[in-house]
Amino acid sequence: MKAVLCKSFGGPENLVIEEVEDLTPEEGQVIISVKAAGLNFPDTLIIQGKYQFQPDLPFSPGGEVAGVVKSVGTGVEGLKPGDRVMSGTSWGGLAEEVRARASNTFIIPEQMSYEQAAASLMTYATSIHALKDRGQLKAGETVMVLGAGGGIGVASIQLAKLMGAKVIACASTDEKLDFCRSIGADHTINYKKEDLKSRAKEITDGQGVDVIVDPVGGDYAEAAFRSIARFGRYLVVGFASGQIPRLPFNLPLLKSASIVGVFWGSLFRNDVNQNRENVAQLLEWFESGELESVIYHSYPLDQYEAAMKALLNQEVKGKIVLIA
Repeated sequence: MKAVLCKSFGGPENLVIEEVEDLTPEEGQVIISVKAAGLNFPDTLIIQGKYQFQPDLPFSPGGEVAGVVKSVGTGVEGLKPGDRVMSGTSWGGLAEEVRARASNTFIIPEQMSYEQAAASLMTYATSIHALKDRGQLKAGETVMVLGAGGGIGVASIQLAKLMGAKVIACASTDEKLDFCRSIGADHTINYKKEDLKSRAKEITDGQGVDVIVDPVGGDYAEAAFRSIARFGRYLVVGFASGQIPRLPFNLPLLKSASIVGVFWGSLFRNDVNQNRENVAQLLEWFESGELESVIYHSYPLDQYEAAMKALLNQEVKGKIVLIA
């Protein structure tokens, strides 16, 4: 089979595509013939050796896929060869085959294409875990989303609206903010042009924001936190800016606010039932048409370098998908 391989850490230009041996499943695993793979910001970090965990070299990046079950390992129930599935794999997805945990592999609705399914797990499962489990979001509350044009941002806007919240989308360009309004954002803030704290206070009539979703980190984290409401929850999802922010500890004290970590990888490894419940809800919304994944562009697998550079250049609104 063909696979995109990281043999040494660096940028997308360091990756190569080569023939490698076909895979066999171990206990509790399935082998998936990949039809499409979603590309996410962690893929750009893992090839640089900068992610929270690292596979041994060489490896293929790609943390979510959609395809057909080719074979199953011992102990696997509910999945069989021929099933149409999507799966969160952490890595290995930019290939014609991937080894996946059966516990994090889900049968997709018949009307859902492989391309849509490949764009519908990592960011949406992370965002529902963030808002529902970690943020304890309630209908009627206000959610601020930083980096609102990216994969986590788009999913968080859509899910927060489905959960009955008011959404403030924050991004660096007016074009991205126009897009955010088109998918449901109630208000927008261009943090390159506007003061984030004062604008958020204005939008919320001085009350502040109940939940903040931050997949970006960097320079705007403190300003965002200063806009938080009493008993607010600041959800730390990632650091797409490349900078891990530092916050004065008096800020959460003064607001009785919480800084809450969100790591979907920990959820699907340690809380299988909770993850399955969350994904079941997502699939119900996808199947009913209440939720639709947003695909910015699809590339053939051999154009992985162009796809990753589009992600690194912050030009993407929604998700990028690679077709195997």
